[in-house]
Amino acid sequence: MMNPGGSGSGLNRSNEMKIIPLGDSALVVKWGESISLDTHQQVRQLSDYLQEHPFKGMIEYVPAFASVTIYYDGLELMAEYADLVDREDRDFPYQIATAVVTRIMRQLKDIPVQPARVVEIPVCYGGDLGPDLDVVAKHNGLSTEEVIDIHTSADYLVYMLGFAPGFAYLGGMSERIAAPRRETPRLSIPAGTVGIAGGQTGVYPIDTPGGWQLIGKTPTRLFIPKLMPPTLLMAGDIVRFYPISRKEFDEWEGTKP
Repeated sequence: MMNPGGSGSGLNRSNEMKIIPLGDSALVVKWGESISLDTHQQVRQLSDYLQEHPFKGMIEYVPAFASVTIYYDGLELMAEYADLVDREDRDFPYQIATAVVTRIMRQLKDIPVQPARVVEIPVCYGGDLGPDLDVVAKHNGLSTEEVIDIHTSADYLVYMLGFAPGFAYLGGMSERIAAPRRETPRLSIPAGTVGIAGGQTGVYPIDTPGGWQLIGKTPTRLFIPKLMPPTLLMAGDIVRFYPISRKEFDEWEGTKP
């Protein structure tokens, strides 16, 4: 089981960082193309800093597998940070934004990565809530109980959110329960349904079409628009699934507003 939540300042800077423009009001800080724990820690480190110390003119940041996109207000940047660049570059927000972010990256070098937040999610496996649990078991030559045991024994790292509001891309699933997508996607999958596709597992946060193999469902809501933030999970979190009975699931569902 991997341990992606540890702290420490000695990150391995194996992937060279570069900054590239994205239109006229954003830039991308990028660490190569590969998905790795080291790259994720660098993404988290910058994201955590921007969350706590947003610079003047920053609108928002969006972490991904190997990059952080930063959106900014060019006029505010030029008014606040023009002295960071040569005089001939002061009319170009991207050059100023690059200078600001480069200064931040120098400051981050010795700042430790903060311990990950652990989020435990209950899941009722099988039955009408997980109609494809038998499919996953048979595909891997396992019993349904073994699939559940394997699925609940891992720590899953949230690399990023995407696809749908609150949908977490998780790393850490055992290849022992990997299964191909369905040949024919379902037109509607209820929010909270837990699925497997290839070597990935995840939870559908809203009702949506999908082609994953469905193994269970959680009564926990992953996306609540009226809250801030509206998503239960964030990049850098650790997810732990644990099994509950159908009775517990129904009781939990009955307490929702």
